[in-house]
Amino acid sequence: MRKPSHFIPALHFHWLTRWYDPMMRCLFPESGIKTALIAQARIQSGLTLLDVGCGTGTLTVLIKQTQPDAIVCGLDMDPQVLDIARRKAEQAGEGIILQQGSATCLPYPDGSFDRVFTSLMLHHLTRQDKQQMLREAFRVLRPGGELHVADFGKPHDFVMWLISWMMRWFEEIHDHILGRLPGFMMDAGFHPVEETAQQRTLVGTIALYRASKPMKND
Repeated sequence: MRKPSHFIPALHFHWLTRWYDPMMRCLFPESGIKTALIAQARIQSGLTLLDVGCGTGTLTVLIKQTQPDAIVCGLDMDPQVLDIARRKAEQAGEGIILQQGSATCLPYPDGSFDRVFTSLMLHHLTRQDKQQMLREAFRVLRPGGELHVADFGKPHDFVMWLISWMMRWFEEIHDHILGRLPGFMMDAGFHPVEETAQQRTLVGTIALYRASKPMKND
């Protein structure tokens, strides 16, 4: 089994974790991004859903609120953000299943989920770990299941190109701004893969993607 990789804490340093949610609200149209990601997944009653790199649980709780009859799981390597996610779920009165674990070595059997989500997590990973995470997402999805991603994407205008060119020195976003994420998804086995939307933000273009795991007879 592949050894789980180390993780980068929210905002890089553990002592900054408490400021993660306020910073996200300042830098990104977080509510709009997460609402759009959920809407494109067409969540129905009884589906089993996984939020990989769930962080403080904002998306995980929102998924459960959108479809209370779905089974919603969240996974993150950082125990500190999982504590925040648990408090959010308790305050919202939502029953979600939270677990500590690595995105590159998902602790679930093959074909466990109907939808896998990941929001603003992939850019923390090296290229090798991005590719491994996508293979793991493919593995734990049922045939016909879908992967839904929100993360840095290829800019489509000059201002976003300038911002993204400066941001390329931070984290692991170079492959993102060159538009390589869809190719990584296809290499993992997903088909079709599509970019569904873009959002302009203070730190660059955020793209939304939908990728499907083919049915066995496709």
